[in-house]
Amino acid sequence: MAKIKSVVLSEAERAVLEKGARDGKTFAYRKRCHMILLKADGRTSKAVIQEVGGCEVVVNNWLKRYEEQGIEGLVMRAGRGRRSILQSESDLETVRHCVQKNRQKVSLARAELQETLGKEFSVLTLKRFLKKTVADINGLDG
Repeated sequence: MAKIKSVVLSEAERAVLEKGARDGKTFAYRKRCHMILLKADGRTSKAVIQEVGGCEVVVNNWLKRYEEQGIEGLVMRAGRGRRSILQSESDLETVRHCVQKNRQKVSLARAELQETLGKEFSVLTLKRFLKKTVADINGLDG
């Protein structure tokens, strides 16, 4: 039988992990905190994956990362994931101009933006971008 890899937590560490498992910003972070708590209780990796899902290797990798980096190691690093199609740094002025020109028809603004920017995106993508940058688009800088 294999040795059960676990971690010893202080009361403060346990409290931080329990708060993270309960109130964490993302589901993935809450799941990782829960994994560490279960491993700290002496459970096997198989028992942990039966409760939270995933695979044994993932559980052990997060445990190792927690031991090396602490609670910060469970947070998703910046720069992960797909970059957004519309960038506020380069596309904001063009989007502002097209939306002001076609305020009542987002689909017309999208068609004009696709032609101008040479990028393919959906109306929903444009709406998300507008929602994210609404203060800039409407000129509500302060």
